[in-house]
Order: sequence, then C-alpha cells, then structure tokens
Amino acid sequence: MTDKTSSQNASLPLVQTGRRNLITDIDGLQIGQAHDAEARTGVSVIVPQNPAIAACAVPGGGPGTRETDALQPANLVERVDAIVLSGGSVHGLDAASGVTAALAQEGRGYQTGAPINSPIVPAAILFDLANGGDKQWGMTPPYRQLGVQAYGARQADFALGNHGAGFGAQAGMFKGGIGSASAVLAGQFSVGALIAANPVGSVVDAQGRFWAQPMAMQTSTGLEFGHPHLATMAADAQAQHPLAGTKLGGQMAGANTSIGVVATDADLTKAEAQRVAIMAQDGLARAVRPIHTPFDGDAIFVLATGSKPLAASPDQRARALAIIGALAADCVARSVARAIWEAEDLAAVPCYRSHFQ
Repeated sequence: MTDKTSSQNASLPLVQTGRRNLITDIDGLQIGQAHDAEARTGVSVIVPQNPAIAACAVPGGGPGTRETDALQPANLVERVDAIVLSGGSVHGLDAASGVTAALAQEGRGYQTGAPINSPIVPAAILFDLANGGDKQWGMTPPYRQLGVQAYGARQADFALGNHGAGFGAQAGMFKGGIGSASAVLAGQFSVGALIAANPVGSVVDAQGRFWAQPMAMQTSTGLEFGHPHLATMAADAQAQHPLAGTKLGGQMAGANTSIGVVATDADLTKAEAQRVAIMAQDGLARAVRPIHTPFDGDAIFVLATGSKPLAASPDQRARALAIIGALAADCVARSVARAIWEAEDLAAVPCYRSHFQ
C-alpha cells in the first residue's frame, strides 16, 4: 500500500457493527417472526415505529411480490407501514393481509377519509413448498394467521437461522435461514439488512468457505460468521464447476429466492432509496453464485426512517448515498452468510456447521 493510499484510508470514518448487529440497530424498527413447524414455513415482518420512506429492486427471474408497483418513485405512495417476508410461494403473500388487518385495527395506514385506514404493506415470498413439510392445508393456508402472529411478536431482538421466513429455507446444498447484520458509520448514519436466504445458488466456494467471508466483521463475541480456515471440501475439477454446490447440478429441488429488507436512518427520498435497493442487490452477488437466475425471485426493499439528515449539497448528498449503498450491499452479503451460519439441520437438509464441524 502506498503512503498516499494509507493516508486516504486513514481519513475514512470508522465502520463497525451496531450494538445488536441486527437491522434493529436502526432506531424505531421492530421484527416479528412466526413459523409453522409441521408445514416447515414461516413469516417475518419488519415494522417501523412511524411510516417510513420505501423503495425496492426486484432483479430475480421468478419474483412473487405485493405492492412493489406502488413503491416506484413516480407513484403516489412514499411511505409504508410494514414489510412482510414469507415462505409459501404465492400462498405466502396472504401473510401481508394479516399484517394489514392488524395495522388497520391500530389505526395505522394511509388516510383516505374512509371509515378505516389503508395500511401499506409490501411483501415478497420465497419458495419452500418442496421441503417435505405438510402443505395439505386445503382452503386455509396458514400464512394470514402467521402474519398476525409475527406482527404481534415484534421486538428489537430476534433470532436468526431457522426462524420466520427462513424456517423452511434451503441455500444451495445447505439449510438456509433468516440472517441480519448492521453497519454504523461513525458520526453519520447506520445501515442494516434482514435477508431470508433461500437461493438456488451456492453460498460457499469449492473449499467450503463462504463467498462473503472477506466481509465478515468482528463483534464483541468474535467473528460474526464462519472461520477462514473451516474447509474440508475437496477442490477437484467438478467442484470448480459453476453449478457445484447449487440446486442446479442435478434434479431441481424446487426451492429458491432470497428476499430481504435494507434499512437506514438516513433521510432519503424515494428515488434515493431505490438507488440504495439497486446497490444492495450487489450484496447478494457477493454472497451467492449464481444469483438472479430464472428460478430466483430475488427482491430487496429499502426503508429509510429519516432521523439523520443528509447534506444539502447535491455533490455531498450523492457521495453519502454512494456510501449508504456500499454499506447496504455489505450488510446484505453478511446477512446471507449469517443466515446459513446460524441455521440448524432440518429433516434431510444439513446445516453448514454440522457439515463442517
């Protein structure tokens, strides 16, 4: 490293994890989770204390979403009351209906002059219908009730791995799950992510190291995920194939999509939030290979609570936006790895730690 580069890096503000290393390090956010163990599926809901600016980016080839058109910058709605992540494929979209009803009962939502408000609750789903759980629910899928339960269970601290929308998830050859991470830029703003990791692609390289390993951060209890030298996988020619370790190497397992939310306390506009969502998708590319396939419905929402104002100067504001987007992508990648690191075995799907330890 040159002296000039060292000097430039020394002038950069310190980045560290938040106190919890969760998306709820953004003040005013709570997460609620619920699952159905027999059906092997679940729901996660992200609820801001006050309606928050929101946007999304959906580059996946097989998305399942609700209210994403409303979040486009040219459209009327700017703020949302909650965001729902759910298993269950198209059936899981009903989880947002339960959350919407619960919010309306509390008087939250878009005011139109009607007798009841209209809460804005965007949602995205992942496919976990083929994981062996009991999906014979007939005319009463569990998702609306799971949405109500998750909303009622919301709090600042929450569990990772086999919980919420990640309960029945699978990530390549390993058990998937729900993951979260945060980053605090000293004296400026905070960014966090919550990801339900259920990709077709692989989260590890040929030696079994997380693709996201270089981004792992130290916390008060040690490295947040993985061990750099935890590797027993043989690096043979087959392992170097681009589909090695994925669900695409043989018969399709029928489980895919990574969905999530990025949050920041920065005072973003709706268009700026969409730019962060676009940049945050690069975090999935750092943690999963391949990503955004025809079989993945990858979707990332952004919530901006707005408690930290950005500079008024267009140049300074653009620079801050670039930094927020970069932190968002790193938080997304770390959240994916944490989801797999914290996951536990479920039925015939091994978790990462049991495979290597």
